[in-house]
Amino acid sequence: MTKFSDLNLSPTTLKSIKRMGFEEATPIQAGTIPVSLEGKDVIGQAQTGTGKTTAFGIPMIEKIDVKNPNIQGLIIAPTRELAIQVSEELYKVGSDKRVRVLSVYGGQDIQRQIRAMKKNPHIIVGTPGRLLDHINRRTLKLQNVQTLVLDEADEMLNMGFIDDIESILKTVPTTRQTLLFSATMPDPIRKIAENFMTEPEVIRVKSKEMTVPHIEQYFTKVHEKEKFEVLARLLDVQSPELAIVFGRTKRRVDELSRALSIRGYLAEGIHGDLSQARRMTVLKKFKEGRIDVLVATDVAARGLDISGVTHVYNFDIPQDPESYVHRIGRTGRAGKQGMAITFVTPREMGYLKVVEQTTKKKMQGLKPPTLNEALEGQQRLALDKLMETVKENNLKDYNALAEEFLADHDPVQAVSAVLRLLTKEPDTTPVEITAERALPSRRDNKGGGKRGGYNKGGQSRSGKGGRGGGGRNNGRSQQRSSNRHKTYNS
Repeated sequence: MTKFSDLNLSPTTLKSIKRMGFEEATPIQAGTIPVSLEGKDVIGQAQTGTGKTTAFGIPMIEKIDVKNPNIQGLIIAPTRELAIQVSEELYKVGSDKRVRVLSVYGGQDIQRQIRAMKKNPHIIVGTPGRLLDHINRRTLKLQNVQTLVLDEADEMLNMGFIDDIESILKTVPTTRQTLLFSATMPDPIRKIAENFMTEPEVIRVKSKEMTVPHIEQYFTKVHEKEKFEVLARLLDVQSPELAIVFGRTKRRVDELSRALSIRGYLAEGIHGDLSQARRMTVLKKFKEGRIDVLVATDVAARGLDISGVTHVYNFDIPQDPESYVHRIGRTGRAGKQGMAITFVTPREMGYLKVVEQTTKKKMQGLKPPTLNEALEGQQRLALDKLMETVKENNLKDYNALAEEFLADHDPVQAVSAVLRLLTKEPDTTPVEITAERALPSRRDNKGGGKRGGYNKGGQSRSGKGGRGGGGRNNGRSQQRSSNRHKTYNS
């Protein structure tokens, strides 16, 4: 592994990186930073979660002249959330050098942004639409930009920003250095590279590094009308600390988040139609653990970096296998364990095969848990919570009442009553989820065939606790009964 101290960086940047807790560079960082420091144009092809922001952020920070009041770096990002996260990361990298970073995006007061620009930021991070708005208003002057970055270029293509990007690029000096980062390289992105970059060097992360090794990947074969009940039972059995559920459409996200709330889960959704203020509020609640389940579309969740996500549920399998990689990259971060479960209808089994070919990893089949298994999962969480409370040993104020109660009642009955009070029993309240049309059948779809290795009930093997008595409990015991890892052949 390459250490940052081996990359010929300035002492101030090394100091900031050390404060951030980084010592070794990821493959995309080790490949990109030395080439970028030489001033060459770079195409970095890597998935999310591989350290791309630092890969382009360090060379950009190194080139900034803090005594120069002009904008010297420009980063174009597809979404507001990603723009904010990139600016926060760059602020940390450039903190010891006193580099000023400003993010601009739609949904925020443009007058406020104009006032902020008068404070002479060195780097601007923005979404295409808002950047063009400032350019047309002449409130954003880019004639001194030395480094330009296109982040998540394929996602900006998918969102229809390609014309906006070309308009922005025409306003930036041709003598600039251009760094383009994309998970895939479709033809329109290659065309941008040909027209706006000078002999770029291509840095690719090898296929084996496309997925995080700490993620357990499963699929469950389920009919469309049964998906929600399977999701609810998996949540009851696995009880994730923080989970993200991915839906294919905005309507799907709205209906899923509403249905989960009706069933008693702490869930909310985000998608592109929500106001910026609303999206930020939901994300803040999720990061702080005030909600357990975030329901999201691909676009709304692109670039999210939230620590502590233990489970990702692909309620709808994505049509693009690259999107699958981005989705599951929300968990298993920083060396921690994570689990990804993909729901596949019988007609969509061909897409599963393509995903496995892309990730170079075969998923294990997961047998949907029964209602009784879901109840057992919640009962065991209640027992874990009770055991943790006993271990804390702060019970002396309750001992007298306990002794009084046990004088007239059987101890087993007493403990059973406590466990029942603590158990969140599976809710079967009727909910309405509109059926989504299955993805078009693929030629390699053989109807799914038989796949072995089912893991009974989908119980979590990550050692994470979950919901008990209807709320979060950060001190849950990691005990699980030994019969939770039985395997069956289909």
